[in-house]
Parts: sequence; structure tokens; C-alpha cells
Amino acid sequence: MAPTHVLRCCQRGLAWIPVIFIALVVCWSYYAYVVELCILTIPSIGEKIVYVIFFHLSFIMFVWSYWKTIFTNPANPSKEFCLAKVEKERYEKEERPETQQEILWRAATSLPLYTRTGAGAIRYCDRCQFIKPDRCHHCSACDMCVLKMDHHCPWVNNCVGFSNYKFFILFLAYSLVYCLFIAATVLQYFIKFWTNELRDTNAKFHVLFLFFVAAMFCISILSLFSYHLWLVGKNRSTIEAFRAPVFRTGSDKNGFSLGFSKNIAQVFGDQKKYWLLPIFTSQGDGLTFPTRLVNADVEQATVNLQPEASKSVVSSPADVPASPLGESENSLLSNELHANNIGDHEENNFLKSAESETITISMESES
Repeated sequence: MAPTHVLRCCQRGLAWIPVIFIALVVCWSYYAYVVELCILTIPSIGEKIVYVIFFHLSFIMFVWSYWKTIFTNPANPSKEFCLAKVEKERYEKEERPETQQEILWRAATSLPLYTRTGAGAIRYCDRCQFIKPDRCHHCSACDMCVLKMDHHCPWVNNCVGFSNYKFFILFLAYSLVYCLFIAATVLQYFIKFWTNELRDTNAKFHVLFLFFVAAMFCISILSLFSYHLWLVGKNRSTIEAFRAPVFRTGSDKNGFSLGFSKNIAQVFGDQKKYWLLPIFTSQGDGLTFPTRLVNADVEQATVNLQPEASKSVVSSPADVPASPLGESENSLLSNELHANNIGDHEENNFLKSAESETITISMESES
């Protein structure tokens, strides 16, 4: 036990190395820009003041969002998703997977679960002993189940999930702004030092490397930031982008997508005045999410576009009774979806009536 505990502590200590590296780079960039460039190199007082003001604005927002991403604890499943003591003992003693699944199905009857494993079974974490809520996954680095887990980021030494995904997006945005501002304002002095228009001082070294470092980080952050903006617009996590969630009707990569504006609101909230601030405004509780699923029953004339919670429950053991979504989740469903549902309903009724008329005519001709 002792060696394992020591090894675990060493791993946790080493996990902070990327964060320390970023902190050192940021501290050096602050000194190089404010002291070496603005104070010792730029001759114009007005230019110094403007550069320092805008630099500190981007610097504060960058550090604030980075801090929140690092030190916001990942949200975990609530106690209602934990097996009762008796069921947990039965589950652990049972050796047959079929019987274990029966125990999980009975325990999940009162839970709002709409996603399954690839084989259609209940998603259960043996490590945390939790029935996994939708979009929840176990992080091996953090050794816990994380709600709406996106990925584990070594640069923040934390899991990015429901509780801090907005902070992570803002961290990428403000770090990009920070690097772009530095690169744009340092460029002219980088050229002057390179062409020997300014005297050789210690500032030359800092300015040259400041431009190269800012440009390098700009390229890498821009690609990552663009990718996550695309994920937000599609209402997908990084995990779901590589492996589509599985519902009763099968896998559906767009199962949680409610339209672009509603997808944005799920992460950033309804009030746009708070979007650019690293404060928590995401909608929902991280345990349940509205879904947009298509009922592909061939015996039904209409195609229903609705939250799965409102669908009728069948008696098959493969379908868990769905609890109604809360008001916060229902408010996320856009009116456009209902309009599309009505249009699909009318179109399918027309097709069905046309088909019945065709059948009637053919039967009369045969008689």
C-alpha cells in the first residue's frame, strides 16, 4: 500500500509540470513586454500607455479564465446514481454479466438515462460504483467520473467537463487574444532589432523571443480554439466527436444537438452579458440533457422530433422508463424543432393518405 501511495503522490506532483511551465512562460512574457519593451524600448509615452492598458486587460482575462479552468472541481454524479447498499452487494457477488445487468436495469428505472453502451447495456462504472449519467465518463487521470466529460487536459491538470467547459473555452479565447496582441505590437520592434535600427541591449533578446513564442502559441491555440467552437455549435464533447452516443434507437452523433443558438446557450447561458466573463452560467445540472431523437417506428405515420423523456415507455427490459425533464432542460428546446415536427407530421399524413388511395384503387381494379 505504501509504495502505491507514494507513486500516486509522485504522479500528482509531476502532473503540475505543464501548468508550472505555462505559468513561467506567462510571467516571463509579462516582464519582457511591460519592462523590456514598453518601459525600456518604446520611445513614445502615448504608445507606452496604450500598449500597457490593453496588455493588462488581455492579461487579466487570460489569467482569470486559466485559474478558473485549473481550480474548478469537475462535477461528479449525484448520490441518486449510486447503487443502494443491498444492490451493490448483490452486484459484486454476482458473476454472470446477464444477472448484473438485470440489477442495473432495476436500479435505473427511476433515473433519467437515455444513452446506452455500444451493446445496449446500462453504463456503469465499476471503479466509482456509479450508474453513469448521460455524457458522463470516467477519467483515469483524475480517477473519478466526470459529468459531460470533454477530455483531460494536462496543460490545466484538470478534467474539462460540465463544471468548467465554459472556462476552458474562454481560456483558449483569451490566450489567443493575448498572444495575438503581443505578436502584433511587437512585430515592428522585432523588425527594427533584426535590421539593427535599434541599439543592442538586453531588450533585443526578449523582444525577439517574445515574438517567436507568441506566434508559435497563436498557431497552436487557434486550431484548438476553432475545433472547440465547432464542438460547441454541434453540442458535442471531444469524446462524442470520436464516438457517437448510443440511444435506444442506435448511435446518433446529433442526438444532443438542439440547433446552433440553443447549443451555444447550453454552454454560455441565456444572458449574453456574461458570456465573456469566466463565471459559471451554463444551463442544466450536468445530469440530464435534452435530446433530439427520431422515432423510426415504421407503423407510425409521423416522425416525432422531441425529447426522449416524453416518449412512451415500452415493456421491453431494454428500455428504461424515462423521467420527465426539468423546466430548465425543456426550455432549451427551440421552437424551430416544433415547427419542423408539425411540417413532418403533415407531410407524412399526406403520403399515408395517398398510399391508402393507391391501394384502394388497385384492389377495385382487381375485383
